[in-house]
Amino acid sequence: MTDETPAMDTNSGMTAATDPGIEPQEIGHVVLRVREFSRSVPFYELLGFRKVAEIPGMMAFFTATGVNHHDLALQQVGADAPSPSPSMTGLYHVAIRLPSDAHVRAAFHRLVNAGVEVVGASDHAVSHSLYIKDPDGIELELYADVPDWQDLDDKLTTRRWDPR
Repeated sequence: MTDETPAMDTNSGMTAATDPGIEPQEIGHVVLRVREFSRSVPFYELLGFRKVAEIPGMMAFFTATGVNHHDLALQQVGADAPSPSPSMTGLYHVAIRLPSDAHVRAAFHRLVNAGVEVVGASDHAVSHSLYIKDPDGIELELYADVPDWQDLDDKLTTRRWDPR
C-alpha cells in the first residue's frame, strides 16, 4: 500500500475518503419509563404534547409540533417500578424548549395550578429555565433561549430566576 492509497476499514469496507463520519443532526426522540399511562399521558398532554399512537399497555408516542413522527415516547413499566434516584447514573433531565420567556412563565402558572411539583427556576444567561417533576419523579426542564444568546459573553451560568 502506498501513501496515496487510503486505508481500508475491513469491518465497514470504507476508506477515510468515503467514510461520512458520525454527524448528529439533533436528538430525534426521548423514551421515558413510567409506571402508569393513566397518570403520565394526561401530564404530558398538559405540557402540550399530542399523543399520536399507542401500543396498548406498553408504549405511548407523542409529538410536540407534528414535524416528527414522535418526539417523546413513554414505556409503561408497572406500578411497582422504583423511582429514579438522584445519586444513580443515567438521565438527569429532559429539556423542552418553549418559544419565549412568556411561554415559560405561563407554563409555570398553569403547572402550579395543576399541582405539578416545581423544583427550581434558573437564569443560565443563554436561557431561562423552569424545572419540574413528572408523576414518576422524572425531572424536566422547560426553557426559552434569551434573544441573541449567541452574542452573550456571559454564557452558561446558573443564577436564580423568578418565573412569576
